[in-house]
Amino acid sequence: MYSKKTVIISQAGLFGKSASKFIRIANNFKSTLFIEYDNKRANAKSLLGILSLALPGGCEIVITGSGVDEHEAVDKLIRFIASGFIGEEENRSEEHTSELQL
Repeated sequence: MYSKKTVIISQAGLFGKSASKFIRIANNFKSTLFIEYDNKRANAKSLLGILSLALPGGCEIVITGSGVDEHEAVDKLIRFIASGFIGEEENRSEEHTSELQL
């Protein structure tokens, strides 16, 4: 089992599109993944689970993984949250767009 704490830096919290993106990332991994907040725990691969936590901006959460790719999964989800919910794919497309404008 592998766990890491982080703070949701986006003032919008983890809802809607950002929650959907989070789940898409989580579902790319084989490990079981959970988010913990305010003494509650939810499956990180479940939209209903994440929304039930009502994660506001500025809150501290713990992401826990258990399985063959737990380190990679937890670290990638932490990076997604730390980026303000801008995934790596979006960063690459923004870089590509910037290159085209040059």
